[in-house]
Amino acid sequence: MDIKNIKKVHIIGIEGAGTSALARMLKNVGIEVSGSDEGDHFYYDMLKNAGIKVFHKFDEHNIPSDVDLVVYSLAFKKEINPETAFAYKNIKNVLSYGEALALLFNQEYGISVCGSHGKTTVSAWLAYVLRESGRDPKLIVGAKVPQFNGNSLLGNSDYFVLESDEYGNKLQYLKPRAVLLNNIDYDHPDFFPTKEDYNQVFIEFIKKIPKKGWLVANFDDPIIKKIAAVNTRAKVISYAINESADFTAYDIKQLNDKQYFKVKIGSSVFEEDDLLVDTELGNFSIQLIGEHNVYNALAVIISAIELGVDLVDIRTYLEEFKGTARRMEMMGKFNGAVILDDYAHHPTEIKITLAGARQKYGDKKIRVVFHPHTFTRTKALLDDFAKSFDDADEVVILDIYGSAREEQGGVHSRDLVEKITQHTTGNTQQIIKYIPTLDKCEKYLRDTIQRDEVIILMGAGDVFRIGEGLVK
Repeated sequence: MDIKNIKKVHIIGIEGAGTSALARMLKNVGIEVSGSDEGDHFYYDMLKNAGIKVFHKFDEHNIPSDVDLVVYSLAFKKEINPETAFAYKNIKNVLSYGEALALLFNQEYGISVCGSHGKTTVSAWLAYVLRESGRDPKLIVGAKVPQFNGNSLLGNSDYFVLESDEYGNKLQYLKPRAVLLNNIDYDHPDFFPTKEDYNQVFIEFIKKIPKKGWLVANFDDPIIKKIAAVNTRAKVISYAINESADFTAYDIKQLNDKQYFKVKIGSSVFEEDDLLVDTELGNFSIQLIGEHNVYNALAVIISAIELGVDLVDIRTYLEEFKGTARRMEMMGKFNGAVILDDYAHHPTEIKITLAGARQKYGDKKIRVVFHPHTFTRTKALLDDFAKSFDDADEVVILDIYGSAREEQGGVHSRDLVEKITQHTTGNTQQIIKYIPTLDKCEKYLRDTIQRDEVIILMGAGDVFRIGEGLVK
């Protein structure tokens, strides 16, 4: 299907982060767009401002009779959604979000940011550096970026930076010119039965990079180091902190609200006639805390260099970037306590985020409210979750936030509380609590928060609503 032949599109589940951005991009190239959704309306205002008609209830009559293409989100089961069921019976062209997105992405200089963690931050960060250096990129990420006033950029250049989600194997539809692969850490057990199945998706993806393309790969990740060189024809550019690589960060320091580090490069990275001939790139500083954000910054630095951005600009705009929504985002204060919101919903994300928080806040009391996301993930990674909260002084576990894609059950938040308690038996100071609902948890915090404490609301569900209630 050629995007040039499409005049009218209807999107089922249009108010998701990705689908709303796709809608605006389609509108920007002259296509008439409508859509429907139910539930939270995080991106409705942006759709409304773009002149896109949105229905707030699924109904087959929402679909225009002369529509050229219907796009559906995987967030809703297509077998029971009335619009999707109707479209498959009556509309010639019906595509999933991933397939439709590929129609746009594959005709551009596609830069795919993939991996298990950090995709949103790396994508937005790279796009910020490209935009500020005058390269006017397109962008779609899964969270709002305050410096973009949204989760997308509708740039006019050929550069298209995309946060590329592996769930549902949406990677299979993309044909990237470049790939940034930050880490591979088993996730989405509801779709990938085994770690091998999960890893294979990334192997197949990097095989598709053309010979003239490039792969930026984290060689501190043992799986990536193993698969990178043997599964792609493209140039591989490695980065690391703990291992030798083409680009290595070292002398990492946290000072106040910034991180500082130096970067050196391997002597074989650049030819003598290149602008960069020194093996030292010098000092860099970033506003984002935690060692994981040094890895993210390395991926951005390398990609910007590969795209021809001047090193002075890279250094300047790398430091200016303030992060994305729901990534240790400051919501405000309550009774003198800092209220932070974070999207971490995987054991590794929780562990590294709390390690960064402990590094920044030192001896202050850190209290975490965790909203487990999906029954399948909680059950499959239960033991790993239990070992993720060591840097917290108190952990409150809410009831599991189930996905519309899964059958509920098989595990309960009390199981996680029990596992964490067993893991922290030696730490008699740590408090572990089960509070089922957002309202009850907000009341508990109101009654117990003390000045100078750090409250981190954590999870991929709507745990942030507790913070909204506290700080308003």
